[in-house]
Amino acid sequence: MKYFSLLAVDPAESPHWLFPEPAEIIYGGIASVLVIGALVKFALPQFKKALTARTERIQKELDASANDLALAQADASKIRTALGDIASEKARLLADAQAQADALLKEGRARLTAEVADLEAKADADIAAAAARGSDELRTEIGRLAGVATDRALASVLDDAAQQQLIENFIAKVGASR
Repeated sequence: MKYFSLLAVDPAESPHWLFPEPAEIIYGGIASVLVIGALVKFALPQFKKALTARTERIQKELDASANDLALAQADASKIRTALGDIASEKARLLADAQAQADALLKEGRARLTAEVADLEAKADADIAAAAARGSDELRTEIGRLAGVATDRALASVLDDAAQQQLIENFIAKVGASR
């Protein structure tokens, strides 16, 4: 009857409200020890290895970033030095360019002054030549007009005998002066 009484007990109910059946405790404890043992034996070394690899990787990244930072600082120092060199080179080039510009300006002014003086001298010579040429032309024209006027005046005032007498006196004077 006892057998039937165990069957009559509700399997969903446990004998105690806090603890399960003793067989469940034994089987569950053995299974837990086996699973924990397997985890400790197989998973813990892998976990330690993964953590060590992660630590090494992070350390490599930190070292690489420290090296990159040092290189960047060295490059920045070189750039600052080069910028200083560039500024001094720029100042030197600007000074050279200013000196060349001043020399070109001075040379150009001297050349222009010489050209102006030369042009003024040529203009003075041209003016003098034109004045002389004009004076000669004026004398020639005056002489021609005087000759024409004299001929007309003499022709109207003198008779043929007086004209002949003047011509002979002129020829005699010219012959005597030779």
